[in-house]
Amino acid sequence: MIEAGRDCAEVVTQLAATSRALDRAGFKIVASGLRQCLEADGGAAETASAEAELEHLFLSLA
Repeated sequence: MIEAGRDCAEVVTQLAATSRALDRAGFKIVASGLRQCLEADGGAAETASAEAELEHLFLSLA
């Protein structure tokens, strides 16, 4: 878009939309993992470990 000479506002708008879409995809992946963790029949230690890992992944999206 920049090379094509498009308006800067249009470029920023597209970048913002792309960023939001990627953020939403990341949050959906983490939510899916959390759902699987909560539905798992594993022990408490495994669940705590999985929750800690998911929390770390979730915070890395911020």
